[in-house]
Amino acid sequence: MWEALQFEFMRHALAAGVLVSISCGIIGVLVVVNRIAMISGGIAHASYGGIGLAVFSGIAPFVGAAGFAVVMGLLMGWISLKQKQRSDAVIGALWAIGMAIGILFIDLSPGYNVDLMSYLFGSILAVGKQELWFMLTIDVLTLATVILFYKEFLAMSYDEQFAEVTGVPVRALYFLVLTLTSFTVVMLIKVVGLILVIALLTIPPYISVQFTSTLGKMMGFSILLSILFVTLGLWISYNFNLSSGASIILVAGAAFFLSHIFQKNRP
Repeated sequence: MWEALQFEFMRHALAAGVLVSISCGIIGVLVVVNRIAMISGGIAHASYGGIGLAVFSGIAPFVGAAGFAVVMGLLMGWISLKQKQRSDAVIGALWAIGMAIGILFIDLSPGYNVDLMSYLFGSILAVGKQELWFMLTIDVLTLATVILFYKEFLAMSYDEQFAEVTGVPVRALYFLVLTLTSFTVVMLIKVVGLILVIALLTIPPYISVQFTSTLGKMMGFSILLSILFVTLGLWISYNFNLSSGASIILVAGAAFFLSHIFQKNRP
């Protein structure tokens, strides 16, 4: 791995992996604990509509993806609160509609050939300085928000009804989590692609929930696991000339099954 770091693109890739892991570890825990993984997956796929709109409009794809992801995330969250019985079906429909919008607008973009694979499966090796600054900004925003509302997030995550009774603005926090999830998803698309986003967003938190007892420890352990998975995945992809995003997810998947076996065999 040290040999690979002599290349600037590998240094950028590793930096991107660490920065993404911070937001991913924090938001992923909130996603898992509050059981909104389905919405997160919907946001990831629907955000492709923003990429298509951005390409058609001539703006940066990830700017379009971020804006579209936030709008779709809030819409999915609102639907899940209003129609809990049918929320999965509606989220699935919005998921498909978002992707269809993206594909159509890319088709309509004259003289522009977009590499669909880079968005579907990630392109961490192509991360530039501007994107690193974007990731750092999202990390700072996420950390500041969680530190500021930690007690409220804690109450909401473990007993939503009690939190509401005690005056915690559960709905506002719910939409705030979805907004931060949307930004985190956009970051993850660059690393592992929108098809694999949900895996990296949920596997480290799922493992951390099994071995830690407090929300803060879960977040810290999840961040460390994410960094470990990204680093090992990059090393494997570099040494064996494999897809970086897929390598990262396979490492995470192996850890997932090992942790499950370990947890099952604990005395």
